[in-house]
Amino acid sequence: MNTAESNDSITPSQRITDYVTGLADWRGALLARLRALILEVAPGMIEEWKWETPVFAAKGNVVAVAAFKDHMKLNFFKGAALADPHGLFNAGLDAKTSRAIDIHAGDAIDAPAIQDLVRAAAALNTAGSK
Repeated sequence: MNTAESNDSITPSQRITDYVTGLADWRGALLARLRALILEVAPGMIEEWKWETPVFAAKGNVVAVAAFKDHMKLNFFKGAALADPHGLFNAGLDAKTSRAIDIHAGDAIDAPAIQDLVRAAAALNTAGSK
């Protein structure tokens, strides 16, 4: 079996698990935690693997979580349309539609606030599909 065939048989969820495992530093632990927070608040969320990045979708892309050398990025695809009462968005603030949260090693994670954003983002997608 060639590499392309073997990769095609791997589910997006398994690719994400492999990605988490491959990040042996703080980023892997954080990604695992963020993944759990996202899936907990939106049980109907679908895990996808796009652009070599974990993407969580509910009737469209909701949030991507990417690992960079010195930070993790949660990119909310329709973040500009979301209220951010906790002031979590700290990146991509000039983008027309998306907003992001950059998290560095040692940063505190406001899990309930992140879950509120995920819940709102998933609801926005669901409302838009009616």
